[in-house]
Parts: sequence; C-alpha cells; structure tokens
Amino acid sequence: MDEAPAVRARGITKCFGDVVALDGIDLDVPPGQVHGLVGPNGAGKTTLLGLLLGLSVPDGGSLEVLGTPVRRALAVPDGVAGFVDGPGLYPSLTARQNLSALASLRGYDARRAADVGDVLEQVGLTDVADDRVGGFSLGMRQRLGLAASLLTRPRLLVLDEPANGLDPAGKHQVHRVISRLAAEGTTVVLSSHRMDDLATLCSEVTIVLTGRVVFSGPVAKLAAESDALDYRLLTSDPVTARQVASTTPGLRVLADHDARPRPDADVLLVRGPVPALDQLVVRLVGAGVAVRELGPVVPPLEAAFLALTGPDTGSDADPARAVVAER
Repeated sequence: MDEAPAVRARGITKCFGDVVALDGIDLDVPPGQVHGLVGPNGAGKTTLLGLLLGLSVPDGGSLEVLGTPVRRALAVPDGVAGFVDGPGLYPSLTARQNLSALASLRGYDARRAADVGDVLEQVGLTDVADDRVGGFSLGMRQRLGLAASLLTRPRLLVLDEPANGLDPAGKHQVHRVISRLAAEGTTVVLSSHRMDDLATLCSEVTIVLTGRVVFSGPVAKLAAESDALDYRLLTSDPVTARQVASTTPGLRVLADHDARPRPDADVLLVRGPVPALDQLVVRLVGAGVAVRELGPVVPPLEAAFLALTGPDTGSDADPARAVVAER
C-alpha cells in the first residue's frame, strides 16, 4: 500500500481582499522528497508555504499535511517546522540563546535541549554560537533559522529561499543538511529563485504563475521541456568550427547581433536541440577540431522556467495548458 503524501492539496484558493493569491492549486509531495516551489515574484509561493506552516488557512479547497486535514484554524500537525520571509529571531540574544529559548518555549527536556550545540554545528555556526544575532549577516540568519527548525526534529520542513544570502561554503552546508534530512525520510518543501539549487536538491518541482500551477513534476522532465537552446562553443580552430557548425542540420550559428556580449572573440554561439549538438561534436572531431568547451548559455532548467513564466504566459493564460508530469 502506498504511503500517504506528506502534503496533498486540491483546489486550494486564497484571496487577500480583491487579490487572488492562489487560484485552484493542486500539489502532492511524497514523504522523504525535496520538492521545489518556484515562480516569479508575486506568484503565490510564500502564500502557499504559509499555509503549510499554519500561518494562514485556505479560503477554499482541501489541504492535508502529514496525513492530517487542515481545517479553518491556524494550526498544523506536530512535526512541521520552517520559516517564510526569513526566520524570526531575537537580535539581542546570541545564536545559542535563541535556540535555548526555543527549546524552553517548546517544553523540551534537558536531553533535547542539549541538541542546541549539535544543530549549530550542522549549519556551520559553532564559531559564532555566542555572538549576538543582531550582528549576523543575512546568510548567517538563514542558517540559524534552519538550525531552529532542526531542533524540532521535523517530519516536514518548509523553507522560503533557504539559500538567500549564503556564500558558497554556507550554501554547501545547507544543501548537505537538506539532502541528509531527505535521505532520513524528512519531507522538504522549499522555494528558490536559483535554478542551480533546484537541480542539485530537488526531485520534483512545482512552478506557480499568478496563483496557478503551470508545471508539476520531475526536475528532469522540466529540463527536457527546453528544445533549442543557445550553446557556447570554444574550439582549437574557430574558423573551421564556424564552417562546420553552419552546415550542421538543425543548428544555427548566431550572428553577433543575436548573441550576448562576450569578451572572447574565439567563442562561437550556436542554437539548436541536443541531437544537433551531438552531430556537431562528431563533425568537429572528424575535421580535426578539438572541442575545449561546449555548454548552454542558459541552463536547460532555467530556459524551461523562462518559457513557462515568460511575458506570453500571464494571468490570461489558459490553466488547461498546465503541465503535470506523470509520477
């Protein structure tokens, strides 16, 4: 028998006055999955995350969190943790004091409260554990918010832009914590504007546009939605490479006015689907040209996102066009 989803939403609506924030949202998130929630600013992502955390209630539709129906009350089952619009912290307290206060407010016993040092270590804040939070950078506050969530030992972790403000080392630590939680069975729902975060962390993504779902499914399927992309090509012989590319079926060599400004004159920009790129590589090698670099100018995931949320897919778009991948 299949395990019940950690999150199940059907026809969720939410309005703030005349503003429709969510318009018939369907969402399924299996246990132990890292699920990405993406969309332009104002699409409804934070509103939906707030519903999962019990910060507001839907106006219509049905919502189940960890198998429990969410009624018209500001409450969610035990085992849900996270934050939206940044974690709520006491700036005059240290990182350790903030977590100790949380443990005390939740009535944790001494053994559970002793986890404070452990979760600070997991997010890389041990060295600043006794510094006041008021002096923390945005990325440090994000990591402390994650530590606060870890202290509750969540079964569902809801994070709004968890990588916001993180340096590369901080992002690596946060990614490692999220991946470990998912491997241990915790469900993670996170929003992000960074396509590289989605590609690294998420099994599936849901794209929201003007309060509606326009895609929901595996990350690989979303990336496959991109057809012809622009690629950056650097070879040992730019002149021959241009000649070969211009005669490769399905491939177009971009003129200078079509391409993004670039300082390297030896770089060639071409546009086409993956099979045409495969053929180009074979032809270049056959012509004795070494391929030193070949990669998309815009990653496939980002290109698919832009195609689904571009100016031609505004609020008047037909919701029947939404792409929901088979699971």
